[in-house]
Amino acid sequence: MVNVLRPVLSGTTVLVTAQRRADELSGALQRRGAEVTTASALGVESHLDEAGLLAATRELVADPPDVLVVTTGIGFRGWLDTAEASGLGHDLVEALAQTRIVARGPKARGALQAAGLVPDWVAESETSAEIVQLLLTEGVDGLHVAVQHHGAGDDGIEKALQGGGAVTTTLVVYRWGPPPDPEAVERSVVSATAGGYDAVVFTSAPGASAWLEVVERHDGLDALRALVAAGRLTLAAVGPVTAEPLVSRGFEPLVPERYRLGALVRELIVHLGEDAAAIALPDGQLRLHATTATLDHQPLPVSPSGLAVLRLLAERPGTVCSREQLLAVLPGESTDPHTAEMAVARLREAIGRSAVLTVVKRGYRLAVQEHP
Repeated sequence: MVNVLRPVLSGTTVLVTAQRRADELSGALQRRGAEVTTASALGVESHLDEAGLLAATRELVADPPDVLVVTTGIGFRGWLDTAEASGLGHDLVEALAQTRIVARGPKARGALQAAGLVPDWVAESETSAEIVQLLLTEGVDGLHVAVQHHGAGDDGIEKALQGGGAVTTTLVVYRWGPPPDPEAVERSVVSATAGGYDAVVFTSAPGASAWLEVVERHDGLDALRALVAAGRLTLAAVGPVTAEPLVSRGFEPLVPERYRLGALVRELIVHLGEDAAAIALPDGQLRLHATTATLDHQPLPVSPSGLAVLRLLAERPGTVCSREQLLAVLPGESTDPHTAEMAVARLREAIGRSAVLTVVKRGYRLAVQEHP
């Protein structure tokens, strides 16, 4: 049997702020019908000092460390790629097989396992603080500890371990750099604060911080908070570490129980598609999204004016809205009741004539289906 993915995200618009694995994340959402925009909030600068990295690698091969701390999967893979390109890959893996390995989270563990290495301990919280606490509790005095840093650089691991008496080796494979397209990030912020997305997705804490800094520069935090409070925007993070910059600014992002990209995609599918608030109309289930509306997950040809009217009618489904109320949400400053009547007529053409009822001398309301 062919497994056909239902386009339950049709009509939704999603902003992906990641660079690493952005294509994978975007593709998974697009296969479910979402329109995806990518605006990487940060870039990745690989191999800042390849000669220095190789020199440190040769030293570790000749004299393996007592402990290796692996903070990111991409960083560890990049280190192995660099070693292999210089003919050191096999020797490095053999040397590390003699070393106690501590991994910061499941991604780092996965990269180690792919190389045939098994970590002795994994920080499930994905925080460097948990690693430091473990090693200092066990005692590191006199030990040689190699630390592969994540993209933001040293976040205090080496200083803390040195304070405990360890000798450390620094391994920097990549760093976060400026966004590859700063103008795209600026446009994404303007669009997000204007209500142009159903969700903004974050996969790293530095990336979340960088994007929010652009929002703050545009004085857009209040606009984001209003959209989130109204249920018109979802901020989603792959895990609690990534979510922290959002939480510190008062947001409650969507975070999957399992801190994986696939789990995040499933959460978005459920939240934006399957469990999204729907209004039962005579012809199907109506859902409102950032830039359009859908009927049973099929996009409707609704104009921006029609969507504004539909949002008003949907605020309290079944409640009558006057022509004056409709004029207040329509573009322009018309006070002519005929303008409201024409807007409703065009909306009926887009979503079905039976969807919007006229209440004589009072206005209009959605033809909400009563549950038996």
